[in-house]
Amino acid sequence: MITLKIIVGIIEVGIYTYLALSTLYVLVYGIASVFPKKIHKLKTNKMNRFAVMIPGYKEDTVIIDVAREALKQDYPKDLFEVIVIADSFKPATLASLRALPIRVVEVVFEISKKSKALNKCMEIIGDNYDIAMILDADNVMAPNVLNKINEAFNQGFVAVQGHRTAKNTNTSFAVLDAISEEINNSIFRKGHRVLGLSSALIGSGMGISYPIYKQFMAGIDSVGEDKEMEMRLLHKNYKIEYIEDAYIYDEKTQKSDVFVNQRRRWIAAQLSHFKHYFFDGLFHLIRNGNFDYFDKVIQMIQPPRILLIGILFLFTLTSAIVHFFKLTIISDYFVLGYYYWLTIFVLTAFTVTLTVPKKYYTKKTFIALLSLPHGFILMIMSLLQIRGASKRFIHTTHSISGDTERKH
Repeated sequence: MITLKIIVGIIEVGIYTYLALSTLYVLVYGIASVFPKKIHKLKTNKMNRFAVMIPGYKEDTVIIDVAREALKQDYPKDLFEVIVIADSFKPATLASLRALPIRVVEVVFEISKKSKALNKCMEIIGDNYDIAMILDADNVMAPNVLNKINEAFNQGFVAVQGHRTAKNTNTSFAVLDAISEEINNSIFRKGHRVLGLSSALIGSGMGISYPIYKQFMAGIDSVGEDKEMEMRLLHKNYKIEYIEDAYIYDEKTQKSDVFVNQRRRWIAAQLSHFKHYFFDGLFHLIRNGNFDYFDKVIQMIQPPRILLIGILFLFTLTSAIVHFFKLTIISDYFVLGYYYWLTIFVLTAFTVTLTVPKKYYTKKTFIALLSLPHGFILMIMSLLQIRGASKRFIHTTHSISGDTERKH
């Protein structure tokens, strides 16, 4: 009996320590995100040449509108080229794309991956570009995005993440997905930059030095190519900038099955990268003081916010019931009182509240919050299904084209 109590106590303290450190991590960067980030001076006034690459797999529904929108940049037309990388598109879609003043690069793979499509595209289009601008097949840029990215490059950065935000909030899941991304923007992008660390990359809406991107991508063949790119940039001590007012509108998840697929792929990729980079990140932290690199390794093992707050709520509720109803048969096995769990639950809830943009404090959001328990269950399902998800391509179907909810 004593041995069982010791084992349960060790497990409890271990889980609490992990969740408490996760809470502290998001709290620090969440608070930092409230403050303005440093303004950098221009080092040059160069007008860089962009390769706007849009890889798509069976994206016939949205790709034509996305290509048209990509052409509407307030940037010299001769200094950016829109390139659609077409994997498994219908002939009619290809014909419509070729009628536009863009470049279409057709690719065919036995096993499709975004990394393969991008590498093949750069092999075909050559090297006459300064910046690789990566969009997803559902992304729509605000008209000033290329100017904003160009300005950051003229400040000395070689990697820049734009502000990806919701294109649609037409379902409760879309609202929750939109809020989740804005929380991540605050914590992992703006908050990090305020404290002088690199922004996290998202995989789209990002501009990277074309020569560097082509060089690093040549060695990447995974479904988490953005995280792989991020780790390689930080390993070489490149700083990743975040531009809060460079808006890229992104379609948000509308259905539960798509939600599970996305999260399964993301969680699997993050765990895979954590295992791969942990010791190397620790080595470079100790030897070279590369905290930026190590911080991103630790970021890979952070639980998704919906999972963190859901688990903390359950632990807090359970421990409070055990305490107030004096269930000593159960409480004798546990070391920590309910107030330990309550403290980190409140701190996590505070961080989430702090990092959600004011525009989401609406009736629609309140209704969407009623779907949180369902979302939490789906996150648990995602965890149970991550085996092999980091090694195979999981396609997310997009369907929102035309107008976007542009409120900036």
